[in-house]
Amino acid sequence: MGEELGRSATARIEDLERPLLDDRSYRVITLQNQLEVLLIHEAGTDKASAALDVNVGSFSDAKDMPGIAHAVEHLLFMGTEKYPEENAYNKFLTTHGGYSNAFTASTSTNYYFELSYPSSTPTSSAAATPNASSINLPASKEKDQSPLWGALDRFGQFFISPLFLEDTVDREIKAVDSENKKNLQNDQWRLHQLNKALANPEHPYCHFSTGSWKTLHDEPLARGVKIRDEFMRFHSNNYSANQMKLVVLGRESLDTLEEWVDEVFAQVPNKDLGRRRWDMPVYTENELLTQTFARPVLETRSLEIMFAYRDEEAFYESQPSRYLSHLIGHEGPGSILAHIKAKGWANGLGAGGSSLCPGSGLFSISVKLTEEGLKNYKEVAKIVFQYIGMMREQPPQKWIVDEQMRISEVGFRFKQKSPPSRTVSSLAGTMQKPYDRKSLLSGPAIIKRFDSDLLSEAMSYLRPDNFRINIVSQDFPGGWDKKEKWYGTEHKVEKIPQDFLAEIKAAFESKKRSSELHFPHKNEFIPSRLDVEKKEVDEPTKEPKLIRNDENVRIWWKKDDQFWVPKANVHIYFRTPITTVTARVTLMCTLYRELVNDALSEYSYDADISGLVYDFTNHVSGFSVTVSGYNDKLHVLLEKVLIQMRDIEVKQERFDIIHERMTRSLRNWDYGQPFHQVGTYSRAFKNEKVFMNEELSKELEGVTAQDVRQFCPQMLAQCQLEILAHGNLYKEEALKIADLVERALKPRKLPANQIPIRRNLVWPAACNFIYEKQLKDPANVNHCIEYSLFVGARFDIDTRAKLMLLSQMTDEPCFNQLRTIEQLGYVVFSGQSFMDTWAGYRILIQSEKDCRYLEGRIENFLNTFEKILEEMSEDEFDGHRKAMITKRLAKLKNLSQEDNRFWNHIYSDSYDFLQADTDAEHLDKLTKKDMVDFYAHHISPSSAKRSKLSVHLQAQSKPKELSLDEKKASAIAALQIILKEHKIEIKLEDLKTHIDNATTAEAIPGAISKYLNGIIGLEQSVADKVLDEAKAALGVADSGLPAEPEVLDETADVKSVTDASHPVLIKDIHAWKAGVQISAGVRPVRNLEEFVEVAEKL
Repeated sequence: MGEELGRSATARIEDLERPLLDDRSYRVITLQNQLEVLLIHEAGTDKASAALDVNVGSFSDAKDMPGIAHAVEHLLFMGTEKYPEENAYNKFLTTHGGYSNAFTASTSTNYYFELSYPSSTPTSSAAATPNASSINLPASKEKDQSPLWGALDRFGQFFISPLFLEDTVDREIKAVDSENKKNLQNDQWRLHQLNKALANPEHPYCHFSTGSWKTLHDEPLARGVKIRDEFMRFHSNNYSANQMKLVVLGRESLDTLEEWVDEVFAQVPNKDLGRRRWDMPVYTENELLTQTFARPVLETRSLEIMFAYRDEEAFYESQPSRYLSHLIGHEGPGSILAHIKAKGWANGLGAGGSSLCPGSGLFSISVKLTEEGLKNYKEVAKIVFQYIGMMREQPPQKWIVDEQMRISEVGFRFKQKSPPSRTVSSLAGTMQKPYDRKSLLSGPAIIKRFDSDLLSEAMSYLRPDNFRINIVSQDFPGGWDKKEKWYGTEHKVEKIPQDFLAEIKAAFESKKRSSELHFPHKNEFIPSRLDVEKKEVDEPTKEPKLIRNDENVRIWWKKDDQFWVPKANVHIYFRTPITTVTARVTLMCTLYRELVNDALSEYSYDADISGLVYDFTNHVSGFSVTVSGYNDKLHVLLEKVLIQMRDIEVKQERFDIIHERMTRSLRNWDYGQPFHQVGTYSRAFKNEKVFMNEELSKELEGVTAQDVRQFCPQMLAQCQLEILAHGNLYKEEALKIADLVERALKPRKLPANQIPIRRNLVWPAACNFIYEKQLKDPANVNHCIEYSLFVGARFDIDTRAKLMLLSQMTDEPCFNQLRTIEQLGYVVFSGQSFMDTWAGYRILIQSEKDCRYLEGRIENFLNTFEKILEEMSEDEFDGHRKAMITKRLAKLKNLSQEDNRFWNHIYSDSYDFLQADTDAEHLDKLTKKDMVDFYAHHISPSSAKRSKLSVHLQAQSKPKELSLDEKKASAIAALQIILKEHKIEIKLEDLKTHIDNATTAEAIPGAISKYLNGIIGLEQSVADKVLDEAKAALGVADSGLPAEPEVLDETADVKSVTDASHPVLIKDIHAWKAGVQISAGVRPVRNLEEFVEVAEKL
């Protein structure tokens, strides 16, 4: 079929193996330029998406220019011949409620986007079957009506004719450099790079892949390299149609999608490049049998054993490494982890194989060690090799693989839809691997056969002469004599001592081993009852029913009526005020939670790998238990969790390990990314009670096992129960779940006057507060600001709708101005901020620039956007409004999304299950004048009434000062971007000449001013704006606070602060809270009696 369409595709495959309930249609085609495409038609989708994966990544970086693949990925977004405006692509996506992203991996670079269809766009009438291929509208009309066509045309130009404009090169190198600096104190990046650096120096795995200003700018320039030419050469040499895989998902028919793809992507040049392989060992004899001691930033302890392994891409039907990782990484009785946990040596273990690239791979085993485990790391290693020896002395166990096959088959059969962008991005990467094209969906998911020979070959790599180990600790053994080149990780490397190697070999070969080590038992949690009674309905029910509501229990229930999978979700909310009475009580509740989870880890592991998981946690208003997955054995796991909660035995040895782990976690928090920390401080100004990290750390020191033993009986003795049973469960089953909870725990009724009330602090009008806090990590160079504006109550529909629309409108301009143009930092967020009753707007930036400077730039943006909003056309405003409505009415993709929506509204105490519809209705009524007035009152820095508070996290260290030449280069690059943004054409050589005349850094702004006013003769107002933006990019703009902040005395009345233009510095959070009001509590949006179930049983 399809040949009569006269298009250039040379092959078509449509009968892909699909999940049972997958209503999408698929077609694999190969265009005449050898670009392979997977088309996905989903008639009812409200979102479209596409991804293109190029078979080139950081392994293809030039040795003398590491990071070039990553930098090219950044630059493809910066304009094309057909769409030269550098943010044209993202502007188009934002207008249609969409977004884009990309990532560079070792052997591929993956680009993707997602957008929303307007509700008025007609869907194709083609049935959602594998043969859906009809075209119902004239091609030109369908293009006009579908935003997918416009996005595909813009997206395709990345690979046809990117511009690599000179004025974007330095800026995007800076963005790469900022991304790299963000990771410099991150142990995950540091230790990964150390592992790479200690591999075979001839293998590309050893390279630094992110890139930096040094590797992509300074060093190439010093060698006389023309950087832009080098980037273009990399693209030309590596980006070829026959190395690309494209996936497109939309509501248009397969034939229409094929026609559009052919029209755009057939233009991508095909250079007939061969698929790259790296047939060389990751470790040679120089790297094998070595031990590396690495010193982390955070207090962590681990042992990692890494084996040189093979590339397994061709073995996808049997997936041998999954057999190895299943046994070695098992957590149930008989496992390595269970054995070493019993000895008090470990908190966790993970194992898995990785095909690094065509030609080579690794298999690694990572153990999270306790303090005693670190002292006994050699014993831990020997136990690992004992277990591997046990595996190898017996033939591969078919019954184990049969279990894996059954679990994988059921998982794929009932696989639900994931978000479109995740679907297409993942599939584009999958297409780079040698799967049979009919198995593109099933291949990665299903183990299809037992292959004893391949399994034996896989096990042959795990032997005592084919490994190396890493030991990570801040203290042990000391004497680190090396620093890794890119991240500065302290370490030392030595050959594993011969006596230790001999002990490992003896453990591996010994026939006598601990009886505690054995293969896992049969998995009793593999589901067998997978029936779903499907009952057609006109429209899915949008809210659960209340089927029991008395003084002890409130039960919500909804039988699944749209996804039809044999799965369910049960949430149990133990509402009690006890969990946050004091910091000490909060810690005891957390220790109790961790002890319960620790005690359940062996039992629950089989359930977990079989698709049935639980979560037990404590929070501000009580405890929650959630059990999710196949409903067949759900009640069995739930009962075990409840009994463990009731009968927990606080063993001293496990308590000590968990107490120490929590202590480390609290200490490590202070060394996390600043943008991860700032939200905790911001929340402290929104909630009446927030225990800060320092307070918890100090209090934890004195909490003992006996304290927790004595406190445990009180935790759940008195509470209000609220339950949601959702999915493939009947009403009777939901009621039995409540009976099970009451029978197991027997909680007493919680009096109504003790039920926690959800509410937040109300910031006073006309305030301008600042809270400053110095970060504890002395090596961190990044500051962070969260600039927040309080607007009103979250449950006010008008406030909520206006904030969401504001966030939609400012998303792209804020990012473009503060990150792209002004280069303030890699991390820039903006948007609405909601808590229980609190509604506001925030801008967050992590940057090497000082927080007070960042505050000034944020206010400059807010002033600028006020004018943009006032001058915005009605058509543009309407586009944003429709895009936000489309987002709010986005269809639920799977049972979990519906469950999350229900539970969030129950947990919030609002029961506002129809909130998305209500918001959409209100958004539809908003006018541009509504938003202009709203902005002027609540957001504009010139407002005399707005409520503003910003948190400034200040770094101790300063970044390296740029040289004069570097500052000049930055000024030139920034000016090119800014002038282009203002649509002002210039001669680059004239600009360079005038900037080069500056003899000091201080003279650069003056040189820019002379150029703008004298050489190109801009109007004064335009020249002033361009100069301000250029100075902002250089970090020398006339910015910062309007005045030195006044310090708020702890005795001062917060309500007396009434000058929104003058900043006031908060020194004491507790004293500040004492002066602000508390909001009304959250209330149900409707009388609960309206939810009572009266319909017939589903």
